[in-house]
Amino acid sequence: MIVVGVSAFYHDSACAVVVDGRLVAAAQEERFTRRRHDRDVPLYAYRSCLAEVGLSPADVDVLAYYENPRRKLGRQLWLALSGDADPRRMPRLDATQPERELRERLGFDGPFRTVEHHEAHAANAFYLSGFEEAALFTADAVGEWTTTSYGAGDGDGVRITTQVQFPHSLGLLYSTITAFLGFSVNSDEYKVMGLAAYGRPRYHDRLAALVETGPDGQLRLDPTLVRPRLGGPLYPDALVAHLGVAPRPPGGEIDDTHRDLASSVQLLLEDLLGQALGHLHRTHPSDNLCYAGGVALNCVANSRLRRRGPFRHWFVPPAPGDAGSAAGAALLAHHRATGGRVVARLADARLGPCPGRGALTAVLAEAAVPYEDYLGRETELIDRVTDLLVGGAVVGWHQGRMEFGPRALGGRSILADPRDPDMRDRINRRVKKREEFRPFAPAVVAERASDLFDLDVDSPFMLETAAVRPGVTLPAVSHVDGSARVQTVARDVAPRFHALLTSFGRRTGVPVLLNTSFNVAGEPLVNDSLDALSCFVRAGLDALVVDDVLILREAVPPTWRDHLSRAADRYAPRVHNDSYSFFV
Repeated sequence: MIVVGVSAFYHDSACAVVVDGRLVAAAQEERFTRRRHDRDVPLYAYRSCLAEVGLSPADVDVLAYYENPRRKLGRQLWLALSGDADPRRMPRLDATQPERELRERLGFDGPFRTVEHHEAHAANAFYLSGFEEAALFTADAVGEWTTTSYGAGDGDGVRITTQVQFPHSLGLLYSTITAFLGFSVNSDEYKVMGLAAYGRPRYHDRLAALVETGPDGQLRLDPTLVRPRLGGPLYPDALVAHLGVAPRPPGGEIDDTHRDLASSVQLLLEDLLGQALGHLHRTHPSDNLCYAGGVALNCVANSRLRRRGPFRHWFVPPAPGDAGSAAGAALLAHHRATGGRVVARLADARLGPCPGRGALTAVLAEAAVPYEDYLGRETELIDRVTDLLVGGAVVGWHQGRMEFGPRALGGRSILADPRDPDMRDRINRRVKKREEFRPFAPAVVAERASDLFDLDVDSPFMLETAAVRPGVTLPAVSHVDGSARVQTVARDVAPRFHALLTSFGRRTGVPVLLNTSFNVAGEPLVNDSLDALSCFVRAGLDALVVDDVLILREAVPPTWRDHLSRAADRYAPRVHNDSYSFFV
């Protein structure tokens, strides 16, 4: 049975293909259109995912959608009527539009199933976890009406037993402060998490006054201080007065006040999540936790809470946000249709297309750009790239299938030497062109991870943070608090990436590389080899490796950089931090 799951029409639209209960392909539309967090019908992702596994649209049995449009319409109408909504900024509210537009654009006339948004989140975690049974927890800004859910999963499926209803929302609280700090909502919350390590939580008590919690897992936000309505910024003037802090304008200077506010909201989030998980364990006392929703991308909170307990074993999927809900919708629709499930833990997030090197070598040949071809000579390629990395090169690494989810995990990565104390600032300023406070992550061979980091679990999806061990010097990937967001790389999952890490370790003593996403600020992760070539040239990387092809920067004509930069300008990002960006 072939089920395709879709998320669309809010942000980060995606497609996922499930064959007989197994997730075999998944991709986000932004990677194809080059529009970050593209919300349109995932037409290109749909075609690509099917083609990657040898299927056509005619093979699809069921199309599953990641939320209930009729229930969502009720919330949208409530928002439109309760605020100062500008009709020019409101979308056409039509509960039949998602099914009608998906059928038309995807050319599908078979069975169409909808699942509740938080059911899709829960299914995304549970059906990929490998657990026979587990407690289920989801948290985001809002689905239809639900913002947090508690439940259980077993052979009978996923069951949501308790819900927190909009406008009371952990995600809304964190995103409000994200907007207050001048960052984009539904996008830049991870920047607040990174900034938090630089501050002190001196605004914690003022922020805590915004939230009232109960013993039953419920929470309530003060509606006078967190704005659950349309019109104007996401935060009201009353919050400015309550905090005694002026909002930071987008792009403005970051000072200690902003650092302390980030630290405060991060600590508050961890406190509230701890209370919620305590309630979940009392009502569903399993050793296993499956956790998804946009809040689950906060890997600092994940690690701290996992270490505290009460759950012994965690699973967070590689795409816990709305993109991953496409996978959850497909997996849940399959189980409901067949009554069966595949109990297997997802180990590899490289579920996207594998476009290969053909387009790249054709362009290089046409332009007479020299390159090195290591086809059939992997050991020589690994040795050559190791030489470059040890010599201080920053390398674009494009290999095999593309990752699903926001993290680069060795398929579409920029790699560098983590021992170089100047490397982080060099990449932040010259390559990624992003805020200097943001840390980079290490990729490490799984068998050595616990020797170098205080890490007692595998972290294949880069959703755990851990302290760098005393005596281990990795300044380019160590955050200001001594932590690192670690990716563990298993030999049987990513053999070529593991071989490169191993080779680098033989030369340096540390089988670790700085691993950051292959893109520049404001752009999605690169998809195919020509995206990689464009980013390589514009970012000023020293070398590019696409499958078995290696290109050096000095081989590229100087005129290419200006031409490709102009071509990319049409996708220049904008900051979105008002209520329309968040709610509709």
